[in-house]
Parts: sequence; C-alpha cells; structure tokens
Amino acid sequence: MKYVILAASEISSIDFSKVLQDSADTLRHNNNNSKTFVKYKGDKPSFLDGKTELTRKEILLELRKAEWQPEE
Repeated sequence: MKYVILAASEISSIDFSKVLQDSADTLRHNNNNSKTFVKYKGDKPSFLDGKTELTRKEILLELRKAEWQPEE
C-alpha cells in the first residue's frame, strides 16, 4: 500500500475510484484541516503525479507528528 499527503484544497481532484477511501467524508485530516491523505494499491493514480509517495512506515511516522494527533 502507498500513501500521498494532499492539501485539503486538493480534495476535489481526488478520483475516489482509484484510491481506497470511498469519499471526501472518509478522509482523515490534520488538526487544522489543512492536510489529508489517500492510500492506494498498485500504480500511482495519474491525479497524484508529481506528489510524494510514502510507504506505510513513512505515513505512520508522519501521523505521529503533533499536527495529526487529537488535541486534548
């Protein structure tokens, strides 16, 4: 599985038939809702060309950052 972080402003460009999320409603966002990410299997969908592809290990490290942790 591969992952790509996107700006929230790019959500409208997501082709949900090419990623494992169903819709914008199933995306996880960072704390200030400025970023989200998608995951997919196989080849990178063309709408993600030019975006950095992350491995599972890399996305897990990213999601441990304070900006992705629920605020208490």
